[in-house]
Amino acid sequence: MTGEDTGLRALVYTSNASQPFSEGALGQLLDECRQNNADAAVTGMLLYRDGRFIQVLEGEGDVVRGLAERIRRDPRHRDMRVLLEERLARRRFPDWTMGYRALRRDDESVPTGYRDSFSDLDADADDDTARRALAELTLWFRVRSARSVEV
Repeated sequence: MTGEDTGLRALVYTSNASQPFSEGALGQLLDECRQNNADAAVTGMLLYRDGRFIQVLEGEGDVVRGLAERIRRDPRHRDMRVLLEERLARRRFPDWTMGYRALRRDDESVPTGYRDSFSDLDADADDDTARRALAELTLWFRVRSARSVEV
């Protein structure tokens, strides 16, 4: 055995932007991520709000871990923390090299039962809390994506 991890994995992290992102800068970051992720067979989701990133990366274990380490060293991020890493039977975001949504506009109300923040993940969240948050993020993202297609 070579020590390589070639199984499908998900890694979820949070980080803070080292400085605020304008819409243009965020668009550039997304274009860069989408190209790099497509080349590395990584899929996932990125949420950004008020200077905070929450991202899900899916792909081969070694690739995902290497990408997470690159993000940790990226000067655009600070306080990067892996919330969850787990094996996957199948991808949650198979159609996206990087799906993205702003969490919400300031004038948009939050539907009952939906999260408005992930402040519970600021503390040392256990794996169950992180998995529940990931499930909620996934559902939220899919609902928002479907809604934007219908409009």
